[in-house]
Amino acid sequence: MRLLLALSSVIALGGCASIVNDANIPLTFSFSDGTEGKCVLDNKRGRWEVDLPGTTMIRRSDDALKYECVTEDGRESIGSIASKMDAAKFGASVIFIDLGITDAITDKHRDYERNIVIPVKGKKPEPEEA
Repeated sequence: MRLLLALSSVIALGGCASIVNDANIPLTFSFSDGTEGKCVLDNKRGRWEVDLPGTTMIRRSDDALKYECVTEDGRESIGSIASKMDAAKFGASVIFIDLGITDAITDKHRDYERNIVIPVKGKKPEPEEA
């Protein structure tokens, strides 16, 4: 009887999803020179339009978070932010739950740097004197 109870507990708990992270994470964005502007961000999990500086919730993904930004004075910046694996939490998922399969499918073991500074070239135009 104990063996049956132990086996059914393992099967029931083994079906649990993920122990690592939420699907979305808050990321804070700003331009390197402190100006304001707008960015379009995307990865395979979604697309977001954000005002800078600011914070927004972004869906975790195993691919890079691409950005296309424009400052308020018209300067553009295009690039990407690499996705990193949170090895410690992914390791816990692998050992205790489902061999990491759920997290690998949902990308919940992935992470982006939380404070992102978007580089912009050129100088901020000086106000004209009258």
